[in-house]
Amino acid sequence: MHRDDFPMLKQDIIYLDNGATTFKPQSVIDTMDDYYQNYSANAHRGDYSISYKVDVNYEEARVKVARFINAEPEEVVFTSGATESLNMIATGFFDNLLEAGDEIIISNAEHASNVLPWFRLANKHNAIIKYVPLDANLHITLDAVKSVITPKTKIIALAEITNVVGDVRPIKEICEYAHQNNIFVVCDGAQSVPHRKTDVKDLDVDFLAFSSHKMCGPTGVGVLYGKKELLESLEPLSLGGGMNESFDNPNEIYLKDLPQRLEAGTPNIAGVIGLGAAIDYLESIGMDNITIHEQKLKSYLIDKLTKLPYIQIVNEEADSGIVAFNVEGIFSQDVAFFLNKYNICVRAGNHCAKILKNSIGVKNTIRVSLYFYNTTEEIDDLVELLSNKDKIMKEMI
Repeated sequence: MHRDDFPMLKQDIIYLDNGATTFKPQSVIDTMDDYYQNYSANAHRGDYSISYKVDVNYEEARVKVARFINAEPEEVVFTSGATESLNMIATGFFDNLLEAGDEIIISNAEHASNVLPWFRLANKHNAIIKYVPLDANLHITLDAVKSVITPKTKIIALAEITNVVGDVRPIKEICEYAHQNNIFVVCDGAQSVPHRKTDVKDLDVDFLAFSSHKMCGPTGVGVLYGKKELLESLEPLSLGGGMNESFDNPNEIYLKDLPQRLEAGTPNIAGVIGLGAAIDYLESIGMDNITIHEQKLKSYLIDKLTKLPYIQIVNEEADSGIVAFNVEGIFSQDVAFFLNKYNICVRAGNHCAKILKNSIGVKNTIRVSLYFYNTTEEIDDLVELLSNKDKIMKEMI
């Protein structure tokens, strides 16, 4: 689907590592080149025509992001990626609210970016990290979340879709129950926003973080969404140009309104404008169409893999386009090296989910993560290579 739009797909490779990053369509590349070649000025600083064009296109990208997730433009803050967004939420907002004994709920399946900021915060404030139990299919249910909530619970921080297990969490229901108990919900949307329709108003999530490069946009750009009344209380992690109204002395510092007060310094202008182009591109395809195509591919892949008795699938029941598995008796990275000989790109290792081993019993897996430009023919090529275990053993070194 739409494969001709991607220059990288003209190479002789099968790319199945979209959970790490996605390829960029020509329209995104051209949009960024246009900025660098034709109006390469700074944003929100110049009193001349090309600078004005930067301002218009930069803020237009913000409007596109807001529309894409059904937020207000002032609730969209541009960052360097989901990692920075989550750190800003943890440090800029919750550092001032957390007290000793307060509880932060995460899960063993979270990415490092949605674990380490909470570990640091808990250590600083003597707070308690609690883990939502995963069911037999490694999924999180609302009842499982309820089972670990106490009157001391302050924060629930979960990915809507995790990067290894790939289960789709009931974030809307979790938010509803959490808010009834005065608990904040932080959502890591890095693996969900690029693959399914996201509506922050419908979810009623307090904060959402996601990255441009996982949704056909450039690297080095991310989004921090927060409800306006919460962003107003978020302390900027960086101070400098572009985010202040005036300062005369240490006691007279005045910051701009949202969202500029949280965007100090010269931003990744080309990246932000490129993200806007990526959103245009995804909307032209339709997020529902992307979701349906990925689910069909995932079902096709699972059906093929289950016919190989030595393939151990970790997340067979997941509803996303992420499939994690191992080849019995062969180290995951050795399988990845073998597949690379045939120009098939997969991820192997712990995938930045280093505490997931506590739930699945294995430290490393092979991960196939699909996107709308993948095909059944590519899956056939993958499975054909995996179907000969002796060949893998012979050629993996």
